[in-house]
Amino acid sequence: MATTLGAPPPPPPRSPAPEPGIGTGTGTGVWRRGRIVAALALLATLVMTAHAHIPNRVGHLGSLVETFVPWTGLAVPPLLLCALVRRSATAAVAVLLPAVAWCSLFGGMLVDKRAGGGDLTVVTHNVNEHNPRPARTAHALAASGADVVALEELGGTAITEYVRTLARTYPYHSVQGTVGLWSKYPIAQARPVDISPWVRAMRTTVRTPKGPVAVFVAHLMSVRFTASSGFTTDDRDAAARRLGAALSAETLPRTVLMGDFNGTFEDRALSAVTSRLRSAQAEAGAGFGFTWPASFPVARIDQILVRGVEPRSSWTLPATDSDHLPVAATLKL
Repeated sequence: MATTLGAPPPPPPRSPAPEPGIGTGTGTGVWRRGRIVAALALLATLVMTAHAHIPNRVGHLGSLVETFVPWTGLAVPPLLLCALVRRSATAAVAVLLPAVAWCSLFGGMLVDKRAGGGDLTVVTHNVNEHNPRPARTAHALAASGADVVALEELGGTAITEYVRTLARTYPYHSVQGTVGLWSKYPIAQARPVDISPWVRAMRTTVRTPKGPVAVFVAHLMSVRFTASSGFTTDDRDAAARRLGAALSAETLPRTVLMGDFNGTFEDRALSAVTSRLRSAQAEAGAGFGFTWPASFPVARIDQILVRGVEPRSSWTLPATDSDHLPVAATLKL
């Protein structure tokens, strides 16, 4: 086709202008992307900060979340990675919320609060009724140097093994049902505490050089998780209420409660007990002090709680042949 002389050439075709922020990593696109990641970050923040408001009526969901709530912090790294992959400023800012919330709620647990001193060292251990080597477990507990040792889940011929082995270090002891207490100091008024159809708790007075201390040992009922009924804790929760009533009636000003609660200190269903006592681990521990399962602990369900005494140090002992780790604390009377 001929071109008319003197006419200007046609302009080259124009490419469409890029939308702001697309392909450049700048502009409004970095704020528009990653909304799903941001929503998940907000959800994680709500679980951390408002877990007490999660309903407990259906499947005891609130108690289940509170048992493992420290692990919600694991949501932060993958959410941050998703924000970086998406190059989303919105998501990156949103991920800061659960990170700050977790540090605020649990960061203090990572601080080593253990101190020297103390007048009484106590140990508690669910020894597992199927423990294949009870004598070896007893030797390990005696070697801890504790003044008082509480054992849970005693049963069968293993009780004789514990009594015989621990007698070399602890001249005083009392076994009530499936729980027992061994002491270097004299004990008195040992009796069972009614929390269940069979004996799973006891109370005694330990006569220390600094005066009498009421010592309770308890093993609350086990819990189960099923798809049909959720987190089943009714029997455990009822036992906690009965144990709370016994603690409320205690007249000695210095009280120590040790045992396997099958629940964490944060579990609202155990408030009948936890509202009356303080956690030695929270006040004088280092880290979360998880105790179960012993092979890879994910929750602290073995507790040392106190009233009228000052925890100076709290820690977990090395694993035995049980599925729980032993727990120790030094107390100033």
